[in-house]
Amino acid sequence: MNWYPWLNHAYRQLVETHQQGRGHHAVLLHAHEGTGAGALLYGLSRWLMCQDKQGMKSCGKCHGCHLMLAETHSDWHVLAPEKGKNTIGVDTVRQLSEKLYEYSQQGGAKIVWLPSTELLTDAASNALLKTLEEPPKNTYFLLQCQQTANLLATLRSRCFYYFLPVPENSIGLYWLQSQLPAISSLDAQTALKLSQGAPLAAERLLQTEKWQQRNLLCQSIAQVLDKCDTLSLLPLLNRDDVQQSLHWLISLLSDAVKWQQQAQNYCVNQDQKALIHRLASAQNVENLLSTVNDWVHCRHQLLSVVAINRELLLTAQLLNWEKQLCSTQ
Repeated sequence: MNWYPWLNHAYRQLVETHQQGRGHHAVLLHAHEGTGAGALLYGLSRWLMCQDKQGMKSCGKCHGCHLMLAETHSDWHVLAPEKGKNTIGVDTVRQLSEKLYEYSQQGGAKIVWLPSTELLTDAASNALLKTLEEPPKNTYFLLQCQQTANLLATLRSRCFYYFLPVPENSIGLYWLQSQLPAISSLDAQTALKLSQGAPLAAERLLQTEKWQQRNLLCQSIAQVLDKCDTLSLLPLLNRDDVQQSLHWLISLLSDAVKWQQQAQNYCVNQDQKALIHRLASAQNVENLLSTVNDWVHCRHQLLSVVAINRELLLTAQLLNWEKQLCSTQ
């Protein structure tokens, strides 16, 4: 698993707590997608499993290190949904808990890594909570999440909470340009802002197909302003990745609000200033703010309402936006 330079400080802090005898048996790592949280917890796992630690580093030579490098360590457990399921059920947690109370097969630590704690059902969370309250000896739980509000409060209270921030903009931008040297500085900066400063998410966004998809949406929005035909956006939005497209659209509209308030330097989409200026000129501030709120509400419905008719919802919202646009022309 790759390592990223902005993780060094967090790694040192977490390892130091164990070196000083203050290490908690359960760590809840809160981090945005694309910050490398999985790599951080894997690095901590390797250190905990190492049989010949070299200060803050794992030796890389012992049997435990070899097994971790090969990802075949019998005492390193990844708690994830079963094949074909989107949640982690109570039976999966109970089966793992039974294994944890057995002797360590390698004679050292036992580790449970939970990459997406939000996927636990309430019953599974309660089952895990019982294990966290009375953990087996020399057993560590490394829980990772993006939204702590989605977790049971009792589960959060049994863990050592650690927030992993995104790196400073200069660090993220330098890393991004070193990975994708052909990408312009303007595109790299925009992708980083669209990804809330998370470099790995920005790198994925800048992949050719994804970046072209965003550029096509921007071009289509410009055509909408020419023809006042918002329904032409429906084929671009009515896709399984609609959340991503709506994020781009909302960020452009939000930038238009900033433009109207003479805050152009704070715009996210720095590579689309001409389009942002046109959006800012197409509606007055009240209508523009209303449009932003409508699209945010639309996105929330798509996320939260089970079996919602996506095409119908998007069509209604596009027609509503068209009505607001055309009324000002």
